[in-house]
Amino acid sequence: MLDYLDPLFLIKALGLIGVLLIIFAESGLFFGFFLPGDSLLFTAGLLASQGYLNIYYLLPGVFLMAVLGDTFGYTFGRKIGPKIFTREDSLFFHKKHVERAKNFYEKYGNKTIVLARFIPIVRTFAPIVAGVGQMDYRKFLTYNIFGGLAWTVLLAGGGYFLGEIVPGIEKYVTLILVLIILTSFLPAISEIWQVWRQKHSA
Repeated sequence: MLDYLDPLFLIKALGLIGVLLIIFAESGLFFGFFLPGDSLLFTAGLLASQGYLNIYYLLPGVFLMAVLGDTFGYTFGRKIGPKIFTREDSLFFHKKHVERAKNFYEKYGNKTIVLARFIPIVRTFAPIVAGVGQMDYRKFLTYNIFGGLAWTVLLAGGGYFLGEIVPGIEKYVTLILVLIILTSFLPAISEIWQVWRQKHSA
């Protein structure tokens, strides 16, 4: 099962269209939280530098799918509203993920839409929570576009740039992906640590 979530496998098996569909699903469909996002983007950029993908299609395509995915999530949250917080857990849905995104949104406000881009799971549910909270759509769209652009350039663009300037970097793909995954979870780990400290200090 894990092989099917490996970025290298997914990109070589599904190509550009597959990458774009995964980005859309991971950005705004509540069952997409388990899909690779950061690691997939970086690997796609890296493989683009090796000629597997066209970088001129990859960057605008990823940006568009990221923005559309978030917009879909926002619309879904706005339509469903508070019902999503009482939905029963299932194979593809866990209330704890929505609660986590809700707490993150309450702490960081509108800029959550940008920050969440770089945090797995929160990235999927933040636009849904913004829709539930009736966030002004024009404001949401502004943050959505900025976050999607930053995410695309830093990860896909960064992977392409490193692939262009570092000879033989494909040998270190696994190590780089592990570092990206660990780094993406740092904000969540920090949040858990702060909560733990507050409980024990109280």
